[in-house]
Amino acid sequence: MANLVRRNGDYRDPLAVAREVFGFDPFLGIEWPARGAAAQGATFNPAFEVVEREDGYVFQADVPGIKEQDLDVTVENGQLIVSGARTAEERREGENYYLHERRYGNFTRAFKLPDNADDGRVNAALDAGVLTVVIGKRESAKPRKIPFGKQKS
Repeated sequence: MANLVRRNGDYRDPLAVAREVFGFDPFLGIEWPARGAAAQGATFNPAFEVVEREDGYVFQADVPGIKEQDLDVTVENGQLIVSGARTAEERREGENYYLHERRYGNFTRAFKLPDNADDGRVNAALDAGVLTVVIGKRESAKPRKIPFGKQKS
């Protein structure tokens, strides 16, 4: 542990500016997510993927460490609203934290649904730290093949 530096509340990481401005750490060569000044003290905010499929829309989010009872998925006024909380582990007196980068707190994400989304057909599942919400498309919005018929003369 000789190469670890104990950080107190008043310590400022000298590479934080490089990460904020350039989006990477020049010594580690690791790409960092964009971090603005507001993100330095940010709480947990899961990243989402949204995919349109033939029969509906799939929303997926990485929510490691969040239990099902700590998540809320609602559809309201044409929006999908996902909210939840990730609670911090209790810090014990006498323990020395050499690094503390994990984020905790409450989050809410809202997505405007397309007009063809069927808010009556919504399913949510949580598996291995991944939240999946599937919203079906309205039957009238799905593509359908038009058969050729005989014209009347």
